[in-house]
Amino acid sequence: MISRCTEIFAMHREILEKLHDIRNQLPYLPQALRMVLDAAGKWTAAWAVLLVLQGVLPVASVYLTRAVVNSLVFAQKTGPSWAVIKPVILLVLGIALVQLLSTALGSLGSWVRTAQSELVQDHISDLIHKKSIELDLGFYETQDYYDQLHRARVDAMNMPLALMENMGVLMQNVITLVAMVAVLVHYGLWIPMVLVISTLPALFVVLRYTIEFNQWRLKNTMAVRRTYYYDWMVTERANAAEIRLFNLGDYFRHAFQEMRKRLRHERLDLVRRQGIAQMMAGGFGLLSIGAATAWMMWHAILGLITLGDVALFYQAFSQGQGMMRSLLNNAGNMVRNILFLENLFEFLTLEPKVTEPDRPVRPAWHKSPAIQLQDVTFRYPGSKRVTLEDFSLDIAAGKITALVGENGSGKSTIIKLICRFYDPEKGLILIDGTDIRTISLESLRKSITILFQEPVHYQATAAENIGVSALSNHDRTAIEAAARAAGADVPIQRLPDGYETMLGKWFGGSELSGGEWQRVALARAFLRRSPMVILDEPTSAMDTWAEMDWLSRFRELVSNRTALVVTHRFTTARYADVIHVMSDGRIVESGSHDSLLSENGCYASAWLKQMGQGANYERKGA
Repeated sequence: MISRCTEIFAMHREILEKLHDIRNQLPYLPQALRMVLDAAGKWTAAWAVLLVLQGVLPVASVYLTRAVVNSLVFAQKTGPSWAVIKPVILLVLGIALVQLLSTALGSLGSWVRTAQSELVQDHISDLIHKKSIELDLGFYETQDYYDQLHRARVDAMNMPLALMENMGVLMQNVITLVAMVAVLVHYGLWIPMVLVISTLPALFVVLRYTIEFNQWRLKNTMAVRRTYYYDWMVTERANAAEIRLFNLGDYFRHAFQEMRKRLRHERLDLVRRQGIAQMMAGGFGLLSIGAATAWMMWHAILGLITLGDVALFYQAFSQGQGMMRSLLNNAGNMVRNILFLENLFEFLTLEPKVTEPDRPVRPAWHKSPAIQLQDVTFRYPGSKRVTLEDFSLDIAAGKITALVGENGSGKSTIIKLICRFYDPEKGLILIDGTDIRTISLESLRKSITILFQEPVHYQATAAENIGVSALSNHDRTAIEAAARAAGADVPIQRLPDGYETMLGKWFGGSELSGGEWQRVALARAFLRRSPMVILDEPTSAMDTWAEMDWLSRFRELVSNRTALVVTHRFTTARYADVIHVMSDGRIVESGSHDSLLSENGCYASAWLKQMGQGANYERKGA
């Protein structure tokens, strides 16, 4: 008994704490309403008018029912005649008209809510997309970001509109309830009080399980994301070959089922306990309406009230109780939606760490600017490992500079810092002497064209795949010239519709090989005539013949531009004017291909291992 009392006390305290949290989150309510009005203001106004009308109609139905019963009692006493029956028929027609009007308003309301819902969802999706684009790459390094994004996109996407609908139904129920109380108070002030008291257990159930459900969703955000991941591993083409080769299909399928089983059981247990509690609260409400109705019937037997009064009372009390339960359920939904609104607005208020300068300077660099990294220290967000420490590098203007070295030595990190996807902890990155943090992000990134190590395979036509790097320049001549420069023209010409062929299998297009996709991505980089060209592993997916064909034209392609090439292939690096060898975040050797071979250091050793004995003959010839 003592433990049960302790449990109840703890539960009450928890509910009070959560109510305090809800009060702190109430400022999100006007933001959500403003969001709905911004997206669908006219539809929301129409919806509000419909709610008021739907709130008044049940009261009209109750009064008409009372009049019908009283008219029938009168007809029974006086005998049937047209003068007596005519009012009954008119009243019945009135009830039918009210029901028809209620159905029509419900259908109209469904149409209005659908339009409102579509507009609001599109508006919120746009806000989430805009924020996702605005945030810098550092956010993608943390689990918290993915949890926040998931909760904003999945849990909270529909909450502003749901909150508005809850408030609307709440308003409609309040209108009906106030009217019903006005009807009931005529028979005694205690009757509306019984109506309120009979729903108090339902209020307790709503608050408790709304809070429990919110806690359950927050606790299982990562688990739900894992089910999405397992589903993606099993169903997406990108994973299909390796999943089959290593026979991982059943592993991920069972992992999905086990995770879903746990989530399903927890959810069902929560709903089961809520259902039992609701049944108990409903039983208390049923006893209340039974006792009140018995009192009314006794008064009817005594002749103090009419049968019409009994019918009116029963309808008003039962509908009022239903309105109270509906009101409490909507209040519970509002509480849940307010709790989830925090997830949406928490995401929308995230601020990028890489920010625009207060007073951006206009870039004054040359057509082929020099790039300098001075004493740069950097580590990725959430990582304790320092990727670069007091690192310095000069990339000569108008020259081809290559970075080579083992995986994890920091080569790709340098590219990300030059593009200002991240800011270093300390040190400077200069372009022709200008600190890139003083330049607007748009101006900086427009001055750079880049091929990433894992370029995007756009599910679009071949021409669009190339043209996305310069959206303002969809000139077919320029696109085809860029394709020829990258060696992508030959595989594109073999496609069924040439440059108009859809690439990728998402929308029924043609698939390219890895090397062909890479050449298309190279063409995309070359189409953008920026003064700085950065290529990360530009030939890694090409065969030897394609690589030699492309390298024979590479110097001409980047003439009068500053080029940085990150590569593991020394056959590519040898075409650079300067080669920097990196190890553990440091430059350990620098020079041309021939000078580095003559030094017989790290580069020469790696060259021999990569090229075999043939390289040894070439080195001797050199």
